[in-house]
Amino acid sequence: MDIAKLDQSGSSLLTLEIIFTLKIRDVMCSDVVSAAKTDTLRHVQNLMKVHSISGVPIAENGRLQGLISVDNILRALDFGYIDDTVEAYMTRNLMVLEEQMPLSFAISWFEKYRFGRFPVIDKNDKLCGIVTSRDIIAKLLSELNRKVEKIESERSTAVTTAGQQKYFKEFPVTKYDFKNGGAASNEFRNELKKRGLPANIIRKIAIACYELEINMVAHSEGGTLSCIIDKDRIEIVAKDCGPGIGDIEQAMTVGFSTASEWIRSLGFGAGLGLPNAKRSCDEFTIRSQLGLGTVVKGTVFLNLKGQEPAQ
Repeated sequence: MDIAKLDQSGSSLLTLEIIFTLKIRDVMCSDVVSAAKTDTLRHVQNLMKVHSISGVPIAENGRLQGLISVDNILRALDFGYIDDTVEAYMTRNLMVLEEQMPLSFAISWFEKYRFGRFPVIDKNDKLCGIVTSRDIIAKLLSELNRKVEKIESERSTAVTTAGQQKYFKEFPVTKYDFKNGGAASNEFRNELKKRGLPANIIRKIAIACYELEINMVAHSEGGTLSCIIDKDRIEIVAKDCGPGIGDIEQAMTVGFSTASEWIRSLGFGAGLGLPNAKRSCDEFTIRSQLGLGTVVKGTVFLNLKGQEPAQ
């Protein structure tokens, strides 16, 4: 199964919720088999054989130095230098993921770069794991099965929000603050769960909220994200300070994006944010003026009868 086939534009709301909730640390293999740059290529070949892996990171005192792939080993065997040390042959210019990054980063990078694996570093820049497309797929299937089983087991649970107070909270959103991007949507999602709202409603709101929040981080000058729970509806209002959208219809086209290469390299800017948000809402409006900013409002109506229970 190819990780590139995990196209987020065609995924179910449940799959999208899982992708947006998980971090790279949740799917990576933390029991990393590594070697030192003074080890021989033959030693690395034996590591690959014993552990059934096709790539070995080279580390020194926990710091990632490079990587030896099975291609490096095959070349060494072909040209007769398999007993040389790895230092001269390891790949040094590596792309690494951070354990705190959203899983969507890894999915995007596997699709874009077609690498077999990515080393993962912690907040201290030390090697803490390695992630492959197989790791991601296995985790997604496991989480999907778990959630489906939970939904089925609790489907008959009655859910009501009668008598609960109206909720309103406004979150600041900062330009290019990808580290905290998604914090507001996570907090709002937890509030919905605490109120016992239906699982399918929570999934819709979580996706719409996340997409609008990240959209402001990547494309605007910053702004606010407001979340409102009323007796018959839930509303999300994203209001930014510019630069505005010149062609709203084009901006709503799947795959269209004005993101820079830097933003794309971070795993964002695929042109799915606004379409995903709209698809998750019952009502969706955009008002924008060039130079003055944009206001996006998404509404999901609460018709609790027969809904799935909260997870």
